[in-house]
Amino acid sequence: MGEVNSLVCSLSERASARMLYAVHRDILQRKIIVTGGAGFLGSHLCERLLRSGHRVVCIDNFSTGNMQNILHLLSFDTFRVISHDIVTPFDLEADEIYNLACPASPPHYQADPVHTTLTSVLGAHGLLTLARKYNARIFQASTSEVYGDPYVHPQVETYWGNVNPFGPRSCYDEGKRCAETLFFDFHKAYGTEIKIVRIFNTYGPRMRPDDGRVVSNFIVQALKGEDITIYGDGTQTRSFCYVDDLIDGFVRMMAADTSVTGPVNLGNPAEFMIGDLAKTVIELTGSRSRIVHHPLPIDDPRQRRPDIALAKHELDWQPQVQLTEGLRKTIAYFESRLSLSAPELREMVK
Repeated sequence: MGEVNSLVCSLSERASARMLYAVHRDILQRKIIVTGGAGFLGSHLCERLLRSGHRVVCIDNFSTGNMQNILHLLSFDTFRVISHDIVTPFDLEADEIYNLACPASPPHYQADPVHTTLTSVLGAHGLLTLARKYNARIFQASTSEVYGDPYVHPQVETYWGNVNPFGPRSCYDEGKRCAETLFFDFHKAYGTEIKIVRIFNTYGPRMRPDDGRVVSNFIVQALKGEDITIYGDGTQTRSFCYVDDLIDGFVRMMAADTSVTGPVNLGNPAEFMIGDLAKTVIELTGSRSRIVHHPLPIDDPRQRRPDIALAKHELDWQPQVQLTEGLRKTIAYFESRLSLSAPELREMVK
């Protein structure tokens, strides 16, 4: 009986020790690397981590990232910026690594498709090697593009996708798919703690005006009074997640139990037709822009909507910001970025 009590006590002590370690780890200031940290998503993530009390190293080659996105973070003495391309390995100690480095809009990743593929594949390999060396937990920002033009709707993480390996989008789609493979291979071979999320269409402040993605395109065109360009007939659908919701999902995923490796879909399950989005942007900006149609690009998906049941179950996460609210905030950002007040812009487009 004494042996049983001793065993129970021992197990209880171990459980307490594990709990204390988890709490201690959360309280301690962690050294965190964010690759692509000067980009749209990366800058928001850096800010969230810094305000949570961590030391953050932003690594970016500034091909699509922008120093303006992180200037306000330079006041933190726990923030460091390094200009570097992750295609070339580097050595820097860290407790956690978030890999967000890769152009994410078609005009940008198609501009140099070879480099896009190498960023996803060689970049992932170098960062995984770094994580293994320092026993760091590593996060991969994958994409809904791994599902291609899907036959399964909404998309679940178990769906293998319908991707053209030779098309104009394949440098991004297949590069991200290969990166996921490398992450799981390091996890199985070396026990590397990995976290993989698949990001669906995200929007918000700090998107580039020339980003080439639908929300930024529509808003900039509307504010300038230009024709709003819809590719295809406008019935194709997307699901739009506001950036603050997505970053919350990132942080929850990184903090989740080691058994939660992913991939986990992060996106807003509310589905909108592109034509309806254009009309909403025109209404919210007060623009008199006309809607014009152009041919649909090759391999452009007809439908895209995440199944987020796994994120709800494992991360207790779901989006909170409604599309209209998020669009208002994003429009306000672009009004400021275009250096004109809202009344001046609306006068200009009348």
